Amino acid sequence: MSSAYIIAHVQVTDPQQYEDYKKLSTLAIQAHGAEVCVRGGRIEVLEGDWSPERLVILKFPSIEQARAFNNSAEYSLARSARQGAAVMRMLLVEGT
Repeated sequence: MSSAYIIAHVQVTDPQQYEDYKKLSTLAIQAHGAEVCVRGGRIEVLEGDWSPERLVILKFPSIEQARAFNNSAEYSLARSARQGAAVMRMLLVEGT
């Protein structure tokens, strides 16, 4: 079984409200056994014109567990708290 990653490119539009999302998403991450690989660190573009404001990478033991996290009641609460606070682009990627 291969690992899976959720990669999120986030544009924060309301930093104060986004703090509520961060608290709730942390609880969801912990409840679903994800490993936080990257969460808002400094970004340096090496090639191309992609320049995300904030990048998050979560590692899960499997695609099924990543999907369960994304579809969970815990993450649904976080997603609701994020409405109006950020533009989210999120991918699920199978690892090796």
